Amino acid sequence: MTKVMNWLYEKECTFFRLINGRMHRSSMDRFFQMWTHLGGATATISTAVLLLFLLPEHLKSWGIICMFSLIISHIPVAISKKMYPRKRPYLSLPDTNIGNNPLKDHSFPSGHTTAIFSIVTPLIILNPFIGMFLLFAALLVAISRMYLGLHYPSDVLAGMILGISSSFFSLFLVKAFMLPYLY
Repeated sequence: MTKVMNWLYEKECTFFRLINGRMHRSSMDRFFQMWTHLGGATATISTAVLLLFLLPEHLKSWGIICMFSLIISHIPVAISKKMYPRKRPYLSLPDTNIGNNPLKDHSFPSGHTTAIFSIVTPLIILNPFIGMFLLFAALLVAISRMYLGLHYPSDVLAGMILGISSSFFSLFLVKAFMLPYLY
């Protein structure tokens, strides 16, 4: 089992170095440093609140789903960061490119990736055409987390899974328990 885990970690580090090292260009630094904030607390909470209040009445439930999804998604993130105290890549891998003000808390899972996927997944379901653009934006946030040296690929993948799962769970909750009372 240890041999398999070491092999997986080696492959993960290779992929991380591809994005953080070989793909790294000073011309892209500013882009990813700005883009990564779309998955941060300020942007995702603001987006969820705006959707809740600005969507037309017949789409109000989708704003509620986004809000619930964002809230629900961060329960397993907080638990996982305590249970699996994984060091961030820039602390473990030499020659990692890092952005400004690197984070000091644990790496697994990526909270930014979780947050952005918890917001965009319901919107992808609501409108697949616009959803493709939102999916692209969410993937850029995920890539930015590795590009900036803050997360391993498995941190980002776990964040995607948590964000998407919380969206479907929120969709189920709202449709089952709240939808009849919204109109």
